[in-house]
Amino acid sequence: MTDKYLTLNGKKFYYDEIASYSFRNSIPLNGYESKTLEFCRSWLNGVQEFPIQTSGSTGVPKTINLTRRQLEASARRTIKLLHLQPGDCTLICLNTEYIAGMMMLVRGFVADLRMIIVEPISNPLTLVSPEEKIAFSSFVPMQLHAILQETPQRLGQLNGMHGMLVGGAPLTPTQQRELQQIQAPVYHTYGMTETASHIALRKLNGYDAADYYEVLENIEVGLDKRGCLTIKGDLTNNELLVTNDIVELLTPTRFRWIGRADNTINTGGVKVQTETVELAIAEAFVDDVDSPRFFIAPQPDEVLGEKIVLVLEGDQLSEEEEKQLLERLRSKLGKYEMPKEVYYSQAFSETSTGKVSRQRTLRKLGLHTE
Repeated sequence: MTDKYLTLNGKKFYYDEIASYSFRNSIPLNGYESKTLEFCRSWLNGVQEFPIQTSGSTGVPKTINLTRRQLEASARRTIKLLHLQPGDCTLICLNTEYIAGMMMLVRGFVADLRMIIVEPISNPLTLVSPEEKIAFSSFVPMQLHAILQETPQRLGQLNGMHGMLVGGAPLTPTQQRELQQIQAPVYHTYGMTETASHIALRKLNGYDAADYYEVLENIEVGLDKRGCLTIKGDLTNNELLVTNDIVELLTPTRFRWIGRADNTINTGGVKVQTETVELAIAEAFVDDVDSPRFFIAPQPDEVLGEKIVLVLEGDQLSEEEEKQLLERLRSKLGKYEMPKEVYYSQAFSETSTGKVSRQRTLRKLGLHTE
């Protein structure tokens, strides 16, 4: 272990130093570096249980405990899938306080990878030498979008990877289209903190791109009475985990994600899935150069029970612009899917991981929340 090291924000840390924290008084650290190295120290010293905070994108953030065995089991599946070998370089550019970034560290330790860790920014490749041969990384959609838009000369660096993961948020039609220029395999992840990261992957590019997720080996999935996915395997300590995700189960190992059960809007007696409507709205914006962030939400209505409203980020559109937008939406949405009103927020509230906090944004606008 004496000659093994990782780099964090350009600083080199040997594993022996991390395990003993012997560098602590000689190298100045910021808060992110300290927390990242504290996890590494715990791992290198054989700690068996780790408290991990959920992101809070769908509710109140909470802390859960995952065992070393669960984290290692998850890591080995990804290592096997991407054929990672000792000494391969991994770029870690997701927040290591949350499961996605933390699992990148675990994969690095389990597979004996050379780890380059940088703080999560929109274009992490700007913090890495263009000569660096990266075998594996994981991004949020915004990061891949920024890399391809701002530094197209780095496409070769992406193409040289064994593969990359993208998750944390749905991809827009524009982002999905952009990814087709990447030759290396790009996988959209399905998973959560409770399953120690992903339990299924969807290929996003290439001839074998798919609209369904393929479940990783030795993980059982099923449906509950609501049509929501259930998961069981070593990642859940062989306990049945019931999710809130409505899926279409195609085979025992394949499913198509529909949306979250708590994102079903009952308007006029018709059940409308939020994610389906938002995908159609995203397609209406696909040719706009500066398309705004947006989401739909239910609001109380005396006639319909719940009505759908559209919330746009940025300056309010003119009356004519809003009229044109709604006309475009009518060509893609059904009668009950159409937003009945449009609201504007200068800046959406966000969670600590950069996801839009719908509830806080709605409260800021004085609108009804669940």
